[in-house]
Amino acid sequence: MQDTNQTVNRDETSESSDPSRREFLKGIGVAAGGSFLQVDGLDVVDDPIGAYEYRDWEDLYREQWDWDSKARSTHSVNCTGSCSWEVYVRNGQIWREDQAADYPVFDEDSPNPNPRGCQKGACYSDYVNADQRVLHPLRRTGERGEGKWERISWDEALTEIAEEVIDTVQDEEYDAISAFTPIPAMSPVSYASGTRLTRLLGGVAHSFYDWYSDLPPGQPITWGTQTDNAESADWYHADYIIAWGSNINVTRIPDAKYFLDAAYNGTKRVGIFTDYSQTAIHCDDWLSPDAGSDPALALGMAQTIVSEGLYDEAHLKEQTDMPLLVREDTGKFLRASEVPGLSVDADRPDHVFVMQDGEGNLRAAPGSLGMRDGQHDDSVSIELGFDPQLAVDGTISTTDADEVGIRSVWHNLRDELSNYTPETVHEITEVGSETYQEVAREFANADRAKIIHGKGVNDWYHNDLGNRAIQLLVTLTGNLGRNGTGLDHYVGQEKIWTYEGWGKLNSPVPGRNVPTTLWTYYHCDVLENADPETRQRVEEAIDKDWMPVYPAEREDGSRPDPRVMFIWRGNYFNQAKGNVAVEEQLWPKLDLIVDINFRMDSSALYSDIVLPTASHYEKHDLSMTDMHSYIHPFTPAVEPLGEAKTDWQIFRELAAKIQELASQRDDVEPIADREFDREIDLESVHDDYVRNWETDEPGALEDDKAAAEYILENSEETNPADSPDQITFDDIDEQPRRIEAVGDHWTSDLTEDEPYTPWQRYVQDKNPWPTFTGRQQYYIDHDWYLELGEELPTYKEPPTLQDKSEYPLNYTTPHGRWSIHSTWRDSEKMLRLQRGEPVVHLNPDDMAARGIEDGDTVRIYNDLGSIEVQAKRYPSGEPGTARLYFAWERFQFPDRGNFNSLVPLYMKPTQLIQYPEDTGEHLEFRPNYWGPTGVNSDVRVDVEAVADGSGGDS
Repeated sequence: MQDTNQTVNRDETSESSDPSRREFLKGIGVAAGGSFLQVDGLDVVDDPIGAYEYRDWEDLYREQWDWDSKARSTHSVNCTGSCSWEVYVRNGQIWREDQAADYPVFDEDSPNPNPRGCQKGACYSDYVNADQRVLHPLRRTGERGEGKWERISWDEALTEIAEEVIDTVQDEEYDAISAFTPIPAMSPVSYASGTRLTRLLGGVAHSFYDWYSDLPPGQPITWGTQTDNAESADWYHADYIIAWGSNINVTRIPDAKYFLDAAYNGTKRVGIFTDYSQTAIHCDDWLSPDAGSDPALALGMAQTIVSEGLYDEAHLKEQTDMPLLVREDTGKFLRASEVPGLSVDADRPDHVFVMQDGEGNLRAAPGSLGMRDGQHDDSVSIELGFDPQLAVDGTISTTDADEVGIRSVWHNLRDELSNYTPETVHEITEVGSETYQEVAREFANADRAKIIHGKGVNDWYHNDLGNRAIQLLVTLTGNLGRNGTGLDHYVGQEKIWTYEGWGKLNSPVPGRNVPTTLWTYYHCDVLENADPETRQRVEEAIDKDWMPVYPAEREDGSRPDPRVMFIWRGNYFNQAKGNVAVEEQLWPKLDLIVDINFRMDSSALYSDIVLPTASHYEKHDLSMTDMHSYIHPFTPAVEPLGEAKTDWQIFRELAAKIQELASQRDDVEPIADREFDREIDLESVHDDYVRNWETDEPGALEDDKAAAEYILENSEETNPADSPDQITFDDIDEQPRRIEAVGDHWTSDLTEDEPYTPWQRYVQDKNPWPTFTGRQQYYIDHDWYLELGEELPTYKEPPTLQDKSEYPLNYTTPHGRWSIHSTWRDSEKMLRLQRGEPVVHLNPDDMAARGIEDGDTVRIYNDLGSIEVQAKRYPSGEPGTARLYFAWERFQFPDRGNFNSLVPLYMKPTQLIQYPEDTGEHLEFRPNYWGPTGVNSDVRVDVEAVADGSGGDS
């Protein structure tokens, strides 16, 4: 009881200083000066149900079931959950929240979709009145990160920001204005609020999915599409599931039931994790490869499938590039334009590829890019009218040579796989040879097999090779395009069902986008210290406009520094790989950093102006995820606390202030945009912001709810063109609704009584895959890939800046159970369920070797920096790894470092390419589709006990 009383005393002081909270407590029948958790004079009773009077604390808890009103809402966090909640209000205060349980059932063969939620969402109401809640506009008075602020009015804040924006635009440095916000699916109106204004100002919108290391680059490389996944109900329809680096029971809590219940349906579950994770304990088999060795394990499994003839030959011939011929002299695909006498009905025969039929005749491969009108063209089919040969090895005459050796991709792949013998795979991964081969055989022989792929593979420098190797397993076995099959990659809410409506709201005019990893790398001046080859390739990609960097280079060869940065709905500074370089090199270049936030997080702490935004329970918006096919809303259960405003309102009012001040100045004229055929007109920016650009109706988008209705009205998923049915905001407020249809940006149609499963348009309908070859493409004949030996999936040792002899421990920062990224990292309830401070998980052998006891304060360090944390004994972790679950805020470390202070700015140059080089129709920069990813895990550290430092469980 002593600890409880101490906590209550702290709370009493806080409550008594806040009149609104004091009145709230009075309203529920508890004196403001009393402790409603303290229990005095406990009596023993014979009949605890009916023989004694209720005590005050019991009445309090019973009164949780009495409320004045309730509202439907959710949480704008990048967890893929997208869970509908009922929020209860009493005396004008958020009282509690419950998981809504009214998702309509559409698949009677799967477990009921209700309810959805997790322990974080169940206490989000604490944030509404939390001490760290930002209630008023704040201006920094000390150094960035020092935590010194002054309260200012909204008019002061908006005026200061507007003046800086106007000056930047008038200096024709509008592309020095940056806007960073992540994941539109989790709250598309709030996302579009700032990006819409940024577009009108000529500024730059930042990518996020690649920056977070969430984007699996192997998917656009191989499939020409960014992470199209089955909704989680489809897991139940699989006969065999491999959870590969996806800790479902920790990071997919609302959907874990489908994985767990699948066992009752006879599904075998295999876990591939370096540690004996919370998901591994529920698997039938567990494989533990050495950290970073996943590509070798996958290629060893592929070698078993191929060498034992367990592959789906028909699928490989029709759906993949395996029959395509490759020139041995150049390593390039053989093109139809190079084969004398080969007649091809195509505008671009140099973009048409070649197969060999059973009689030895060369045939044009149907569906090649040269036969199509762009990347997506469903008027063309890849269906074969002949039987192509997988195994081809010979010579031909070409238009430029009398004799050229040719081999099929299949032959080249078999050669590559021959390197992954059981002995080699065991040496690299330390997984038992018989174990992984047995899993490979079972996977290949299952009728419907599926891989759930997690971020654990994406954090590495060679993440693209890991993705491609794991994808190869579902391709070899033909496990694509049917329910219960596929490779489902869930990391964030990367897919937004209502894409068309959000896109129109987000971008009323053409706009600039930048890959955040490259932007950060470039403006942190890391290029000056990069190795010569990396520097040359990065510079080449920029010079050839394969990847944009803003501000753009000017005619005189100069490039301005970024000047203004808006951050909202995300925590850029917390997530910044190489954050030492970010703080020391990038941050000083920015004249103004504005953070729009409901709490004081790391990014807010290092900003110049912090604007208070509405919490998730105080606004209108939408929520969706590819984990399920429902749409549901945010609605305001209460008015925003203090002086907080919604994101849409904040940016709308900033647009109004810009327009007002620009109209008062004599030097403001419309500026011709250097890149797009438009003018940047600051004197109409607010009018343009609230105008419906589809109907030209002025003032139509004044408020958040109107913006949400606009998205629903302009999306095929909620307002199908061929149906009278339309989903409105009031519909989803009443009950979550499953989408009505899918647009062209999806890879399958929606079936009424089955979970959404991708790739059916290619596998079943025979549309060309959106790749150069029109097939699942495992061979990439770009010059850089050929030069680096990565034309096929392969295994490479991960590069690190630290020597293993000096820094013997791998350093990893996986997603944790007690937060969604940095949200809830500072939640008192969540901190009470763990040790209350940053913790590194260490194997007992590594602790013993360093004289470290459980609960000791330790220093994790390498050549980049050091941080102090508590050590936790973790027998389930492999020796040689320091595992620090990520997203702890900088102010939670004694020296204001954080988990990324030990991580350098890495970037893999092959993720900067355009392919084909002349058009980029397969791979070109598109935000959150193709771009360089951040790297977290190619880092080595050591750990030592801090003298006289000891922790202990809390």
